[in-house]
Order: sequence, then structure tokens, then C-alpha cells
Amino acid sequence: MSLSTWLGLLAICCLGAMSPGPSLAMVVRHTLGGGRVNGIVCAWAHSLGIGVYALVTLMGLAVLLKHSPLVFNGIAIIGALYLAYMGVQALRSKGGMSQKLAAGEPTSAIAAARDGIAISLFNPKILLFFLALFSQFVLVADELWGKSLIVLTPLVVDGLWYTLVALLLSHKAILPKLRQKAGLIDKLSGIVLILLAIRVLVTL
Repeated sequence: MSLSTWLGLLAICCLGAMSPGPSLAMVVRHTLGGGRVNGIVCAWAHSLGIGVYALVTLMGLAVLLKHSPLVFNGIAIIGALYLAYMGVQALRSKGGMSQKLAAGEPTSAIAAARDGIAISLFNPKILLFFLALFSQFVLVADELWGKSLIVLTPLVVDGLWYTLVALLLSHKAILPKLRQKAGLIDKLSGIVLILLAIRVLVTL
């Protein structure tokens, strides 16, 4: 893979990572609930899910899933239902960030990791993103190094971006203000998750 080709891949990965959505909302929630460490744990767990999709695309399984509607739709439906479940939990705030903050109870790193990887693995639109945009790069990656770059670039870019988000949000001048709005952030993130679930089901 040439340098110019890799820079094109890097640019696409940066744009994809920086697009606001449910992933950003999840990192924000865990940064508020557990501080900087949990936000970073959530960020890198999310990036592992991105790496899985990049690997799937590289191996050609994405094409197989796309041409097997029953398998693809089944994955999409399961993912949408899980996203909707997380959205409802956030809306109810039962054990959510606002109540945990009010009680002085931090969220766990395990929960942050679980939600981070789930929000990426159960979003079939990420699979479509890789399928649509990565085919050109998969074709030119005929060596092990090039194939490794296809998997590692989106994984590392995603992890670094959301780590930066967690670091900025956990700053001592910012975090107290955000924690005052923890209930609102719970509600907004819940709405985003439910809307994403509906969109996935409608576009099947």
C-alpha cells in the first residue's frame, strides 16, 4: 500500500470517527459516570469493535453478509433491539448516570467496556460503512503490511479520537459543569440510541 493510498484511508477513518452519534454519547456518559479512566476504557473497547468490522471487511465476510439477506437482517435486528434497550434504560435513568452521580456511585470500567464494544458491534451501519468505502483499499492491500494497516488504522484512529474526547470532557474545568447536566445527557443519549435503532429497522 502506497503512502498516498494510506493517507486516503486515514482521512476516511478520521471523518468516520469524528461524526457525532451514539458512540460519542456513550463515551460522554461513561466519562461523566466514572471519570477519565472509564471514558478511555469505553473509547478503546469501541475501537476494538471497529477493528473487528475492519477485519471482517478485509476477509470478505462483509460481502458474504451483504449477499445473504437473512443473515444480515438477523444481525441488524438483534443489534437494533439491543440499541433500543440501552436507549430505554438511559431514558428511564434507572441506575443511569444521573442517579449514580447523585449517589456518589461511580460506574465500573467493565460496564464502560461492555457498552463501548456493544455500541460498535451492534451498529450494522458501521459494517455498511466499511463495505462501501473500504473495498478500494482491500483490493490494493496485497501484502501482510497493507492488510494490517487496513485493520489497525481505523482501530487506532477511533481509539485516539474518543480518548481525546474523554480527556477533554474529564478536565477539572469542564467535568463539574457536565455533571450538573447528567440527567439531560442521559435523556439525549437515550433518544439518539432509540432513533438509531428505529433507523436500522426501517432501512432493512
